[in-house]
Amino acid sequence: MQTNSLRWVFPFVALAIGVVGFKAINALASEQEKKALVDTRPTVQVEPVSANDHQVIINSYGEVKPLENTQLSAQVSGEVLSWHPSFVAGGVVARGETLFSIEKDNYEAAVLVAEAELARAQAGLIEEQAQAKVAEDEAKRFPSKARTDLFLRKPQVLSAQANVKSAQAALKRAQRDLENCDVKAPYDALIVSRNVGVGQYVTMGSQVAELNNIETAEVIIPIAGFDSVFLPERIKGITATVIQKGLNSFTREGVIDRDLGIVDNATRMSSLVVRIEDPYGLKNKQPAIKFGSYVQVNFAGTTLNNIYRLPQALVNNQTVWVVGENQTLEPRKVTVIREEGEYFYISSGLKADDKLVVTLPEYPQKGMEVKIAGAQPVPESSDVSTSNTQQL
Repeated sequence: MQTNSLRWVFPFVALAIGVVGFKAINALASEQEKKALVDTRPTVQVEPVSANDHQVIINSYGEVKPLENTQLSAQVSGEVLSWHPSFVAGGVVARGETLFSIEKDNYEAAVLVAEAELARAQAGLIEEQAQAKVAEDEAKRFPSKARTDLFLRKPQVLSAQANVKSAQAALKRAQRDLENCDVKAPYDALIVSRNVGVGQYVTMGSQVAELNNIETAEVIIPIAGFDSVFLPERIKGITATVIQKGLNSFTREGVIDRDLGIVDNATRMSSLVVRIEDPYGLKNKQPAIKFGSYVQVNFAGTTLNNIYRLPQALVNNQTVWVVGENQTLEPRKVTVIREEGEYFYISSGLKADDKLVVTLPEYPQKGMEVKIAGAQPVPESSDVSTSNTQQL
């Protein structure tokens, strides 16, 4: 009886074992197929690009120099009696202040002599004019007689008038010499050197000091050829930023004054002149830019329209990479027209909303399929389940 039961049960057991085995084999096949469907495309990060207008900033460097340097000389001779306390090397004096004084006795006397000569000449003129009046009256009483200019004393009057003018000129010279005994600063000045002291006798024309004008400073900045094409048509009056670098860095405002109008034979660069008003900050209370300082100068050039700005690291040999519609890599040749800092400015080769690759695979190739970081993956599970169903 037991043997008969086993005969009936055994086929069902074998069938169940076969079904379980078939399902196990099918599961293993599905697992292998799933593994085969793993996405092996490299992942890249992309950013959309857009064109914008860009204001070119031209950058250069130069040395701060005074607008003018004066080798000061004495205009009269004499002994130095006193000098201004700030009339020392490194001192600053205002326009019109007396730097030093020369003994005036001789020049005051010369003024008195000139005044006396002028009075004498004026008296002579009055006398000659009176005599000419008498001669004129006499000529009117005897109109029939011919009278010469000498009789009418016309030459004598002209001579007396000339003497008056000569005496007036001598008085002006004497007064000028007296005024020049006080040597004044021709402008707000920094004293570079002084070659005179109290008790020293100076002669007319001898150099007594060297002055730098601190009312205005100039910076001559070279402009490279690749920057010159971006200069505005009219440069005079353009505001420039002057930057003093270092531990106590600061900025000052300047104005482009002129183009020197020549190209340097060695560097092939042109040069612009930037002026800084009151460089030592005496009136505007701003930080002083000392003569001889090496400063950076920035100013606005032309405006570029519809320009793409890209980090330099993304441009290699005038080429960038973008992701096409089929999510494949495409190299693009671009035209770089300017470099500023860490960026290239590109005029052509890109289109608005192009997907620029910012993280390239190790060995990028044209047409390489990639997947974009952060994008939703294409669902493939439905295809797998369909195939499994068909196998079942």
